[in-house]
Amino acid sequence: MSTDVAATIAAKASEAAKAVANLTTEQKNFVLQSMANHIRNASAAILEANKDEVATASANGTSAAMLDRLTLNHERIDAMAKAIEQIIALPDPVGATRHIEQRPNGINIEKRRIALGVICMIYEARPNVTADAGALCFKSGNAVILRCGREAIQTSLAIAAAMQQALREHQLPDEVISIVPEPDRDLMLALLKQDQYIDLVIPRGGEGLIRFVTEHSRIPVIQHYKGVCHLYVDQSADLTMALELLLNGKVQRPGVCNALEGLLVNQHIAADFLPMVASALARHDVIVHACKASIGYFHQAQPIADNEFGQEYLAPEIAIRVVDDLNAAMAHIDQFGSQHTEVICTSDQANAERFIRQVDSAVVMHNASSRFSDGGELGLGAEIGISTSKLHAYGPMGLEALTTEKYVVTGSGQTRS
Repeated sequence: MSTDVAATIAAKASEAAKAVANLTTEQKNFVLQSMANHIRNASAAILEANKDEVATASANGTSAAMLDRLTLNHERIDAMAKAIEQIIALPDPVGATRHIEQRPNGINIEKRRIALGVICMIYEARPNVTADAGALCFKSGNAVILRCGREAIQTSLAIAAAMQQALREHQLPDEVISIVPEPDRDLMLALLKQDQYIDLVIPRGGEGLIRFVTEHSRIPVIQHYKGVCHLYVDQSADLTMALELLLNGKVQRPGVCNALEGLLVNQHIAADFLPMVASALARHDVIVHACKASIGYFHQAQPIADNEFGQEYLAPEIAIRVVDDLNAAMAHIDQFGSQHTEVICTSDQANAERFIRQVDSAVVMHNASSRFSDGGELGLGAEIGISTSKLHAYGPMGLEALTTEKYVVTGSGQTRS
């Protein structure tokens, strides 16, 4: 039964993708503005559905980080609509052509950007992903199948209904943005086998979900693993700047994947910097897990062993380690990082360049907060996720990452001898 339902959903999405592929940029933008308007107009229905789901999640003991991601209000709904409007303002990647060369025989070779086709987005308690993914996939010429987790299914259905209303108004099929009505695991497994119709799967959520999808999918998967992000404070760092980067990265919104989870401090500045850190983190009630060299600077820190780093806390909680030098910091990141975002605070340009060149991470920051590791902040508009895979996208995924290129060869009757 699940296989039949999944095949029907996927086949209809594949057919709907053909309708999107034929739209001009102007037509797509017109529909996107209608989607933004309908989301704003549907605020009451969206918030009503969300209120019930937040109450249920809270009663079930859902973590504070998950509740924060699940909860919507008027400001967040308006932010969803504004994110769609930002996508409207972005260049359309579809149809962009780059010239490769003209061969000696006269044939002209180009590469032209095209949509992937059908994207299946699997996510948990993140209703904003419904709007972001739907709009990004539409602008990039794709159809999308949205499979939301049980915690946010009613909220996501309400958001999708508003977007589908815009599609119908412009004589486009609802299946351009499909939402799986039941968060049934057998149905998800069946969708992951629909490689005849679905071109790419993007799971967005906890590490367990992503590993499950990767292990069971017949379709290529873009992975978005956990965000274990570090700030390394180098010997030459401006300590006031470093403290600001730490607080912004850890305290502003600790439940997101670009929040800091680890602080690495060069041994030569530890005595000056760590008392500043201890005072600031105490003011914000941040739980500290400290190594042997740093624990003495904190009043209630919990000791952490050398093999216990690498946790994604998603809470006001952080691991701190004193390191010998830049090499030791990079070795720590290599062992415990998650290839998401890494930050160095330093005034030594040579050290900054070494860090940027050698640290294996999708995003590397020099004297900037990890919180900028975000599609909107990096000028991509809303993002569909942050890839920690290297094929075919790495880092925040915007419009271009939802397309590929095909060769276009033009001749005047040439044949191969």
